[in-house]
Amino acid sequence: MSHAELAAGVWRIERSRLVGAAAKMLRDLDEAEDCAQDALIAAMENWPRDGQPNNPAAWLMTATRNKALDRLRRRAMLEREHEHLAADDEAAGTHVVPDFVDHLDAARDQAEIGDEQLRLIFIACHPVLPREAQVALTLRLLGGLETPEIARAFLQPEATVAQRIVRAKKALNGQAYELPSADEREQRLGAVLAVVYLIFNEGHSAGSGASLLRPALCDEALRLVRQLQHLLPQDAEVHGLAALLEIQASRLPARLDAQGRPVLLPDQDRRRWDPLLIRRGLAALERALSLGEPGPYTLQAAIAACHARAARAEDTDWHAIVGGYDRLLALNPSPVIALNRAVAVSFADGPAAAWPLLEQLAAEPQLKRYPFLAGAQADVLERLGRVGEAREAYLRAAELTDNEVQRELLTERARRLAN
Repeated sequence: MSHAELAAGVWRIERSRLVGAAAKMLRDLDEAEDCAQDALIAAMENWPRDGQPNNPAAWLMTATRNKALDRLRRRAMLEREHEHLAADDEAAGTHVVPDFVDHLDAARDQAEIGDEQLRLIFIACHPVLPREAQVALTLRLLGGLETPEIARAFLQPEATVAQRIVRAKKALNGQAYELPSADEREQRLGAVLAVVYLIFNEGHSAGSGASLLRPALCDEALRLVRQLQHLLPQDAEVHGLAALLEIQASRLPARLDAQGRPVLLPDQDRRRWDPLLIRRGLAALERALSLGEPGPYTLQAAIAACHARAARAEDTDWHAIVGGYDRLLALNPSPVIALNRAVAVSFADGPAAAWPLLEQLAAEPQLKRYPFLAGAQADVLERLGRVGEAREAYLRAAELTDNEVQRELLTERARRLAN
C-alpha cells in the first residue's frame, strides 16, 4: 500500500473526528471540512517524503487542528484590519495567540476517544434543523457521503440535497459546538436515534423508486448505531436501537427472491438470515434490558427477537409479539403501531379476530393513504375467504405505494385472486 493510499484510508476512518475537532474550534462546518481535507492533502505530500508517522490518526488530528488554528489567526488579523486596530507583532502575540492556545487546549482536554465524533453527531442532529436536513447532514458529516451519493440514496435531485446541506450549515453557524449537558443530551439523543432509524428504514423498505432495498443506507445506519454504542455505553435505548437494526438487517439476504421480488417474512428462507447479525442483535437487546425500563426501540427489538428466535415461521410466538405491541402502545400510542399489533393478532388469534381492529383503524386520518393498512386488510380478507374484497384492497394498496417493486407485488396478488 502506498503512502497516499494509507493516508486516504486512515482519513476516511478518522474523518468525522477530524471535522468534529475543527468544528469545535471554528464553529463553521464548511471551514471544518476544509481543514480535514487540507490535512489529508498535507499527509499525501509529507508522508512519501518524511515516512509514515508512528500514529497516522494522531498526525492527521494535529494537522487538522493546526489548519484550524491558521484560520483562526487569519480571522483575527482580518478583524483587526477591519477595525483599523494597529498592533505590532508583540501585541499580536500577546493579544491573539493565547486565545488560540485556549481553543486548542480546550479541544485537547476533551480529546478522549470519540468526543469529536459524539459532538459531531449532536451537531448534525441539532434541534434548529428540520429532520430532512438532519438526515442529510448526518450522512455528509458522519458517513462521509458526498452530495450526489445522498441524492441517489434518497432518489432526490442533487440540487435539492445540496441546498438542504448548505442551509443546514448556515443555520448552525454560531451555534455552540459543544457536547450538550447531561439534561439536554437525553432530549437531543432522541433526535439522533430517530435520524439513524430513519436512514435504516429508507434502506430496508425504500419509500419510492424501482428498488425495495438500498443496502448502502442500512450499512451506514448500522455503522452509526454501533458508533453510538461505543460512545454512549450506558444508554439503554442506544443498545435497543442497535438490537433492532442488527436483527432487521439479518433478514436482508432473504428479503428478495432471485428475480428481485420481495419475499414476505413468513415465506422467507430463514437459512439465509445472517446468524452473526442475529447474535449481535440479541446481545445488544440483553444489554439494553439490563440498563433499565425498556423504551420504544428496545421494545421493538424484543418483538424482532421473537422472529429471530423462531427456526420456522410456524414456531413464531405471536402472542408474545402481541404483548410486545401492547407495551409499545402504552408507551407510544400510534396508529401505525396499532396496525402492526392488528397484524400480529391475525396470526395469534386468527384473521376473524383482527378484522374488527383493521376496520377501526380505517377511520384514522393518519392511515387514510397508508399503503400498509390496505395491504393488511387485503391479506386478512383473503384469509377470511372474502376474495373479491381482498382483490380490491390489494389494488388500493398498489395505488397508494410509491415503490415500484411493492406495487408490482400487490398488483400480482390482485391478479392471482382474479384468476
